[in-house]
Amino acid sequence: MPDDNALIAAARAAREKSVSPYSNFKVGAALRAKSGKIYQGCNIENATLGLTLCAERVAIFKAISEGEREFEAIAVSCDTDTLTPPCGPCRQIIWEFCGEIPVILSNLNNKVEHETARTLLPRPFDRSFL
Repeated sequence: MPDDNALIAAARAAREKSVSPYSNFKVGAALRAKSGKIYQGCNIENATLGLTLCAERVAIFKAISEGEREFEAIAVSCDTDTLTPPCGPCRQIIWEFCGEIPVILSNLNNKVEHETARTLLPRPFDRSFL
């Protein structure tokens, strides 16, 4: 899809801004809001590693901090042969703040896979359990 290509390109561009001096594992994400605006995020590491922020969460939190509440899709880009899905905490954040959206995985060699938030996080925990 043309919109997906723009989202993937934005994720790849965000990846270039990664701050990953410890792992050298650069990740970019791009989140498309229903308003049409795209929010980019990159992973940001620090010496403690445990306080590292993933690209997906950076993009989502940027969008939320700008007032967005409804989202259409998120793309994630890494330089790996096997496409890298979001980590567990990112899957939870995607589900909780974005719901059942497409999650597009891509690499720098134009390999692309389409998932959904639910296939990545079956039986998610959310506010319906509270």
